[in-house]
Parts: sequence; structure tokens; C-alpha cells
Amino acid sequence: MARRKQTKGKCAYCGREMAKSGMTRHLKTCPARREAVAAADAGRGKTQTIYHLQVQNAWNPDFWLHLEMNGEATLRDLDSYLRAIWLECCGHLSAFYQGEAWRGYEPPMTTKASRIFALGVKLIHLYDFGSTTETAVNVIAIRQGKPLTKHPIALMSRNNMPEVACMECGEPATYICMECLYEGEGPCELCDEHAETHPHDDYGPPMPLVNSPRVGVCGYEGPAEPPY
Repeated sequence: MARRKQTKGKCAYCGREMAKSGMTRHLKTCPARREAVAAADAGRGKTQTIYHLQVQNAWNPDFWLHLEMNGEATLRDLDSYLRAIWLECCGHLSAFYQGEAWRGYEPPMTTKASRIFALGVKLIHLYDFGSTTETAVNVIAIRQGKPLTKHPIALMSRNNMPEVACMECGEPATYICMECLYEGEGPCELCDEHAETHPHDDYGPPMPLVNSPRVGVCGYEGPAEPPY
């Protein structure tokens, strides 16, 4: 069986592009990141514990993030970030779990990162308790220092938009047919041209493909952009 090709992403500090596994290693030694950390530590601000989070959709490894979260930030800050970059469509409920989803410990959204995170800690984030999107959050590194931005969370890297081919012609897809997605057993992706001529519309017009694991769920259509 052929090995699945990993999605690539760019380092937010130096712009280098690499696959997910390589990005985890790169961020530990990136010279541009080290310079940014040194500059922040030499400036004003409060020294605190800062957590490197590796975030991944639980069911589709094509979608991943590397985030840095301040120890004083709360799980609500992380929930808000995930909603903005990946999830928010209709104001659904959400929750974090430590241990098994639905059955593990559910920490309050007001919990500070420093009260629940430690090296190796894993949380599950659930958004929408009907058509649920599940996200795994892993603490893979910790540092003592000053935050690099005024925000509670900093984006260090994210996956590039996964490359998907149009099911009609093989050109890069930009839309999905909702009827094919929910009623068919095959592909559902369409390019710009075939999105205009595709015959299925019982579930409405084709939806745009965006860089989010929630595409095609509950009418989600983005913007799938980081909030800061």
C-alpha cells in the first residue's frame, strides 16, 4: 500500500515550506524563530510559561496547525481561535476533554493553559454536538519566556490548502457538490468550470473548498483564516 503523501505548510518565521513531520522538527531549531524569541525576551513584558501546541483534525491528517499559547491564556481563547480558523458556522456549542471525548474530564473554558497543560498532555476539542468536528490538541514543547505577540495565541505554521482534483476533468478543484458528498459514494470535487455545469443541486449549489476540515459540514464555507 502506498504511503499517504503529507500536506505541506510554511513556517511563519522564515517562510520555509515542508511536510507536517518536518515542520515539527524545524520549529525547534528555526533560526528566525530563535531570533524572534530572543528579541521578545529582551523587551518589556511578563515572563511566563508558553506552550507549543500541535493541533490536528482527528479524522483527516491533511489539516494541522502549530500554535504557541501563553500560559495566562484560557481554553476559551483556544476555542475562539479554532472557531475562527477552522470551525465557526452557526454558533454551535463546543467543549474540551482530557481523555476520551464525551467521557473524559471536561475542563471549564475559563481554565488557564498553565493549569492544564504540561508536556505530553493531550486534549480533544469538539465543535457542534450534532455534526461534530473533532480536533486533537497535543502539547509537544514548553518554554519560559515572553510572548512574541500581544495576542494569547500565535500561529507558527498551518497546512497549505490540500490539493484536490476535479472529478470531471482532473484540474484543481475549488468547489464540492453537496449532493455528491452526501448521496454519492465517489468524489465530489469540482473545478470552476464544472461547478457551473454540474447537474446536482438538490442540496443547493456547489460549496467553495476552503482550508478547513469542516468543509461540507453544516453549510460551512469559511473564511478559514487565522483571526490574527
